[in-house]
Amino acid sequence: MMGYPMNTSGNSIQETVRIGCGSGFWGDAFDPADELLRRGELDYLAFDFLAELTMALLQRQRARNPEAGYVEDAVAFMTDMAGTARERGTVLVSNGGGVNPPAGARAVAANLRERGLAGVRIGVVTGDDLLPRLDELQQAGVRLANANTGAPLAAVRERIVCANAYLGSDGIVGALEEKAQIVLTGRVADSAVFVGPLMHALGIGHGDADRMAAAIAAGHIVECAAGCTGGMSSRFDTMPAMGRVGFPLVEFGSDGEFVVTKLPGTGGRVDAFTVKEHIVYEIGDPRAYVVPDGVVDFTSLALTEEAPDRVRVSRVRGAPRPADLKVLIGYSDGWIGEGLLMFPWPRAFARAQKARATLTERFERLGLAADEIEFSYVGVNALHGPAAPLRDTDDLNEVGLRVAVHTRSREEAEKVRRACSQLWIMGPGGTSFGVPMKARPVVSLWPTFVPRELVPHVLEMITA
Repeated sequence: MMGYPMNTSGNSIQETVRIGCGSGFWGDAFDPADELLRRGELDYLAFDFLAELTMALLQRQRARNPEAGYVEDAVAFMTDMAGTARERGTVLVSNGGGVNPPAGARAVAANLRERGLAGVRIGVVTGDDLLPRLDELQQAGVRLANANTGAPLAAVRERIVCANAYLGSDGIVGALEEKAQIVLTGRVADSAVFVGPLMHALGIGHGDADRMAAAIAAGHIVECAAGCTGGMSSRFDTMPAMGRVGFPLVEFGSDGEFVVTKLPGTGGRVDAFTVKEHIVYEIGDPRAYVVPDGVVDFTSLALTEEAPDRVRVSRVRGAPRPADLKVLIGYSDGWIGEGLLMFPWPRAFARAQKARATLTERFERLGLAADEIEFSYVGVNALHGPAAPLRDTDDLNEVGLRVAVHTRSREEAEKVRRACSQLWIMGPGGTSFGVPMKARPVVSLWPTFVPRELVPHVLEMITA
């Protein structure tokens, strides 16, 4: 099911749409989203829960339990907000279906019935999961080579744990045409949970490159929630009351201009600078930000501060959507062994350096087989690496030594934890430990592309 026409159900085209962001990641706060739903007079509230490695984690959950594999926060959010959303006429759209949107939707429906909210229509969008189709796609001539290195998929074929295409908004639009009150998807582009509602409500088609680019730009600006209302800001010290930050909402007009704002009285700030900070977040080429629904030229747009906490975005220009969809394949890639040791003043840095030398000797003594060993000094260069200036290290109050080792087996990774614990007495005086870190499996990512026409969106409607 692909390429839905807009508003075929007879709904009138809106002039302005109010759409809010209820989550920027799996684990985001509930209260700002709930406040936005209750006070924001929203047409839609959209939630982004997925990150690149989330799909691999969820796939492992589903392998253990066929009814798992969705983001549990998404089910809780949809369940807790459904009553208020129905009262206010707000549609909830989320990519929290993860690798198992049907199971997530069944969980939401069961919860709603228990709360006396039967009758809620739920649209379930799938089609992104290509794991069972990899051989089929290769037989059809799709190479699935690594987009960065050109390596053939055969190099990792036996270790693959997940494979998901980044879908666009077609399935979401289809669900809204079917009067869905909740939409739950698998892996769609982060902006798609915003673009789909705007396409549906405003009659935007894929042939309208500039308005589509504006919808994508709006989704990109607000998709990380507090990321455009003061979070992650270089002006962190001037941001007010971030502990009660307001999540963003967009007032999107039929002409393709939109306003980014937040609720009055909430913490944080919306101004041209906070919007710019998020515009440049994870975009690559600013003249050609490519997502499944289209291409945005972020150098074309204009920002105007209309009032406190109100920024108008206009003159967005774009190009047609790409012929291929990005696919991320996750594959098992060994294990990580990790340790963290802390050292006090005086001569904290010298103690940490001695501990590093001692650990290196222990690794040799234990016969550690490592693909890579990485040391860093917390408080000195753990974040900036070799770019960090080593000055005044004799006067540091405390320094941590972190070691991370990439190995082929769990047994080798466990040697790292044992060697770190042995420094309690072998190491410099004052050595102490953080929380013991168990060995953990590594999932690496294999980026590739597949022709759009080989990845249909699939829509199922269920009723709570």
